[in-house]
Order: sequence, then C-alpha cells, then structure tokens
Amino acid sequence: MLNKVSLDLPASPEAIAELQMGSIVYLNGIVYTAREGVYDRILNGGDELPAGLASSSNVNFHCSPAAALQDDGSFNIGGVTATASFRFSKYLADWLDLTQTKILIGKGGLPEKDYKEILAPRSVVYLTTVGYGTGALLGRGVEDVEAVHWLDELGIAQAMWLFRVKDFGPFLVDSDLEGNSLFAQQGKLVNENIEALYDGLKEPALHRYGETRNRKDELM
Repeated sequence: MLNKVSLDLPASPEAIAELQMGSIVYLNGIVYTAREGVYDRILNGGDELPAGLASSSNVNFHCSPAAALQDDGSFNIGGVTATASFRFSKYLADWLDLTQTKILIGKGGLPEKDYKEILAPRSVVYLTTVGYGTGALLGRGVEDVEAVHWLDELGIAQAMWLFRVKDFGPFLVDSDLEGNSLFAQQGKLVNENIEALYDGLKEPALHRYGETRNRKDELM
C-alpha cells in the first residue's frame, strides 16, 4: 500500500526529512509558481522577490495554470499543469539559495547530478505529478489566488502565482535529502535491459523510414 502524507506549508525541516521516496503527498497552504521567466527577471534582471514570499511558502511549482479573469477581478483556476523541471537546471542553485525553497514540484525529474549537487546540499526534495493529464485534477485543490506578480509582463504561463491550496495533489516523492531519485534509479534499471529488446529482431523492411535493429541508429 502506498504511503500517503498530508503536508502543511511552509513545510518544516522535520516534515521534509520524513518524506520517503515513492510516497504520495497532498499539500495544504501556499504554493507559488516560478519558472524561467521569473527566474531570469529576478536573478538576472534585478527585480526583487515579492515581499514575504519566503515566510509564506517554501514550495515552488513548475507550472502553467489555466487562469481566467472574472468580472470581480478574481481568477478562476481551471487547471494547473506541471512543466518539465530539467529545463530550469541552470537557475536552480541560485534560486534555492535566494528563496530558501525546500520543495520543487514539476514533471519528468531532473538530471541525476542535480539531485546530488543542487538539491541535497540545500535539503531540498523533488515531487512529481502522477501521470499526465492531471492538470484539472490538481486544479481542484486550488482554493484561491493569494497574489499574482508580473502577469502583464510575462503572461499567464510565466507569471508568479501564489495559490492557497487544500488537499493539493497527488504528488509522488521522487527524491530524498541524500539526493537519491526514483527517476534516476528506475532509468538505470530500464537502460540495463534495452539492448535485449533488439536481440533477434528481423531485418527492418522500412529502412528509409528509420526502422533499425541497432539502438545506436535510433533517432530518439
């Protein structure tokens, strides 16, 4: 049976230390979104962090929300779709140091060295969305938009959103405080057996369309 955890935010060091790889997590509190647009604006462009961010939240969701402005000025959040975190590796060390963020959420995982060299030394763990197409499901956990920053300058996908969430999830714990990663572990297991898939294949009939029985010739 999967271990399920309900985590109140900002997450304490003790609560983060207890997270186990493979556990399912639901979040309660404030989660903020930030990706390359915000990272570049603050780390390279000289903009200041929103006041009180660090005391409000230590969870950075790599996300593109489906947000619609209402007549009363509020926002309706139809869904929150995770985006691939590996694209932001070059920003992460500086961003984590600046914000004291302790939990990253995204999809697809990070390069293995990032867990060891960036996350673990800063006591940061990585959570991932469970499967694809979960944006609408996760959106149900967003109770309110606490604030949004740089919306006009960066647009909906790249702006920084602060969401008040309840039972926000499910998320899968991918990494621990030692820098171990489920993505990395399972990737190695899969790669060990890939060569065997090519053993005994018949000569391809459609060479010109890229069919091959040599893995090194594969395009992907």
